Amino acid sequence: MTEIDRRRLLAAGGGVALAAAVATACGSNTGRGGGGSGPAISQWYHQYGEPGTQQAVRRYAATYRQAEVRVQWRPGDYDRQTAAALLTSSGPDVFEVNGPLLDQIRGGQVVDLTAEVEPVKDDFHQAALAPKIWQDKVWGIPQTVDMQLLYYRKSLLKEAGVRPPQTLDELVDGAKKLSGKQTKGLFLGNDGGAGVLSGTPLSAAGLSLIGADGKAGFDDPAAARVLGKIRQLYADKSLLLGAPTDWSDPAAFIQGLTAMQWSGLWALPQIKKALGDDFGVLPFPADGSGGKPSVPVGAYASAVSARSTHIKEAKAFATWLWVDRTDFQQDFALSYGFHIPARISLAKKAARLREGPAADAVRFATDHGTAEPLLWTTADRTAYQDALSRIIKGGAHPESELKSVVRTVNAELKRVGKK
Repeated sequence: MTEIDRRRLLAAGGGVALAAAVATACGSNTGRGGGGSGPAISQWYHQYGEPGTQQAVRRYAATYRQAEVRVQWRPGDYDRQTAAALLTSSGPDVFEVNGPLLDQIRGGQVVDLTAEVEPVKDDFHQAALAPKIWQDKVWGIPQTVDMQLLYYRKSLLKEAGVRPPQTLDELVDGAKKLSGKQTKGLFLGNDGGAGVLSGTPLSAAGLSLIGADGKAGFDDPAAARVLGKIRQLYADKSLLLGAPTDWSDPAAFIQGLTAMQWSGLWALPQIKKALGDDFGVLPFPADGSGGKPSVPVGAYASAVSARSTHIKEAKAFATWLWVDRTDFQQDFALSYGFHIPARISLAKKAARLREGPAADAVRFATDHGTAEPLLWTTADRTAYQDALSRIIKGGAHPESELKSVVRTVNAELKRVGKK
């Protein structure tokens, strides 16, 4: 799995040709359980980049005894493949899903897993679980939690007399002081942050993408104010642009091209190996009197196809793996990459997450984690990201740009329906 894929929710789609191609591909068996005595069920995963992950999920499947579980590793555009396959009778029985879960729920393509999750529902990271809930029912079981956070170089900040920023104003001021000929103050990506920030600045201002009233949650002067400050970072020339790799890779931070970088938890082991203790982590800092620190989180979930001919068995296996087998859940999260287990109790017990910046990251995710809501559609995401790019890079007026996005979001909410 690439780091950007952990945040991107791709639109469902795929024409007849794609559906036919996927149906053909579904017949290939790329891995199967070894000891199951029941019916054969298929389980799909997108292609993870961490070595050992594919072997691990096959090992889990081979341990299961109530069914023969055939694991399929799906490289390429996984979300489009899955969306097309779910329209056929040859799709998966159990599969990973990130987005667009709403389309699959409304289309009757996934089954209700509320009863399976209910006994441990409160133990799941609630921000990661929320986008899997529709009409008070749970439609996917979170597997692991990924998050983004702010890395800062302790020695560079100390040398410049800059304290780790606790507010967005401090981040703007500090990034300017830290910028020189060789080093920039902050790296938000080569596009200035338009592609990665999403609703994080809005959350830092105390707002949300979609409010509790079922309308756009950022029709507020605070939204324009906070995005204007992101623009200020760009205008001050405090942002690193044109780095050899983008925000998901910590190379620019490790090489000293930037004193601070927005990246993912997955980068932490690499940074630790290169810099030792000369770094710290922070949430995105709060803005304004109503603001709060913000940490974006996301989670792939295990879902069951409504087209499966073995729904009972598929539900039983998904429950066994992602509810009952906490040992496999911990192994999946931390043995091959660096993720937070989706279960709070497991995150607290994980040795690799108990000390230093890793422990801080878990605390930030638990206390300040936010996720893109289920009703945040592809149209919403595109409109908002385009507006954010015009604000940051082009200096467009945040107020007018956001008014247009609010109209798009409210129209989309009316289309999909709050209930």
